[in-house]
Amino acid sequence: MTEFDTLAASFETHRPRLRGLAYRMLGSLSEADDAVQESWLRLSRSDRDDLHNLPGWLTTVVSRVCLDLLRSRASRREDLVARPEPDDHPDARRGGDPEQEALLLDEVGRALLVVLDRLAPAERIAFVLHDMFAVPFNEIAPVLDRTPATTKRLASRARVRVRGTPAVTTAQLRQHRQVVESFLAASRAGDVQAVVAMLDPDVVRRADRAAIPAGRPTEVRGASAVAEEIAVFGGRARFAVPVLLDGDVGIVVAPHGRLQLALTVTITHGKITSYQLIADPVNLAPLDLAILDT
Repeated sequence: MTEFDTLAASFETHRPRLRGLAYRMLGSLSEADDAVQESWLRLSRSDRDDLHNLPGWLTTVVSRVCLDLLRSRASRREDLVARPEPDDHPDARRGGDPEQEALLLDEVGRALLVVLDRLAPAERIAFVLHDMFAVPFNEIAPVLDRTPATTKRLASRARVRVRGTPAVTTAQLRQHRQVVESFLAASRAGDVQAVVAMLDPDVVRRADRAAIPAGRPTEVRGASAVAEEIAVFGGRARFAVPVLLDGDVGIVVAPHGRLQLALTVTITHGKITSYQLIADPVNLAPLDLAILDT
């Protein structure tokens, strides 16, 4: 076996970890694979004498490639909250591995990917490397071209945004989450009667025009009428997860971990009294999203 073959074999042992790292940074399997492949190309052209710590070297290179991609998105003002429908997702068009993506998505979680997408590039890199991969700040700092102290602050700021701050009591948060999870389970099952049971008789469903098919009303009142509208939402329910939305329990619909739709939910005495569907990017942007503690 040649020295090049040995290096290639060594790289392959690190590929799964690098792929998971890049996926958390980018939220796209195809882009993650591109970043990992770029790290291999740089490795194959590198001076072997510089490779005293191959895992650390590869982590640094992949992180820098991901940072460049995230900054490129920001400079193009790429709209991360208006992604295509699932069948038109870029990974699907490029022949990605849906099974592998599903495994990664389950491992990371839709809600976390949605929240990570709303961080600034440097915050996301610092948070993923430190909080998810336990990389020390003094090793992250050169990736971001910042001091360790500044890098630590970036990760701390990201951590606060990821965890959020509830605006309701712990008991209310727990109760509201139970209601929302039951609502989602009934919606996924297409169980109209179970949906009605979760709704207040005078419930109101509102929606911005981007959130509903053409010709559907933007406001619907009454449990029976709202439950009938659930069929419109039901297909999206399989991509839906509870989140902390503006301080209380809400819902995001996130095919491939990318925000497509948000639902603000008002709950009184264990019943949903109103909810609003939000899909217009202008309306999605100011929402305060965070993950719910498990």
